[in-house]
Amino acid sequence: MGEKTANSPGFVGWALDRSQRRELLERYPARYAETVADHVTLKFGDRNAALPTETSGEIVGVADDGRGVQAMVVRIAGTTDRPDGSTYHITWSLGPGRKAKESNEVIKEYGWAPVDPVPVKLEPRGWP
Repeated sequence: MGEKTANSPGFVGWALDRSQRRELLERYPARYAETVADHVTLKFGDRNAALPTETSGEIVGVADDGRGVQAMVVRIAGTTDRPDGSTYHITWSLGPGRKAKESNEVIKEYGWAPVDPVPVKLEPRGWP
């Protein structure tokens, strides 16, 4: 899609704790050239949405289409289900021409494989 403008919707969710990011990338190496490993989305398109209150979660799974999208599935407050019907996740890495938003479709189409739960620190945050 096009570039974001001042009128584009924002989103709220959680930033991945920067002090823990390196450790997580060592445990789960980025499979594709562009390492993302940045955030978990709670709600997209509502600039007035309240920040979440949770500050932790667990990586519980991995999704990978084998063609350039790798995502880690996250459980927050006991669930992997986002309120919009999609799955909490962190886009982990991307191949050429792939976009972070494609993680939603990869998880939906291919599912995800469970991994031993790994606690993650999450920082409630909003993005323009």
